[in-house]
Amino acid sequence: MSGDIKELNRKEMGARIRARREALQMTRNQLAERLSVTGKFIADIEYGHKGVSIDNLYKITQILDISADFLLRGDDGVSSGDARKKMLNENILGALSVCSEKQLGCMEQIARLYVEGIVDRE
Repeated sequence: MSGDIKELNRKEMGARIRARREALQMTRNQLAERLSVTGKFIADIEYGHKGVSIDNLYKITQILDISADFLLRGDDGVSSGDARKKMLNENILGALSVCSEKQLGCMEQIARLYVEGIVDRE
């Protein structure tokens, strides 16, 4: 266990919140409404100007369906490459959450064809 204690980087945390919110196609005002705060407060969090209470952090993790570890540290105890891959996966899934079952079936076929095409070339 490392003895170095890092400071919370609010700008990076805010950027992760914003990226996830946008991946879910959620506006600041929609997130604000669910948290019972203002859209400006969400903007202040996303730009790193303000922090969040533990209660709001817990709510944000549920609303955005993302781990507190990822929001706070940018990872879940995995390498940065794995953390980036996890975030991309979560963002893709978030964007697809608004699709119908039929649309998801089409996206599955597209993804399979895409992966087959790039795997053959690498």
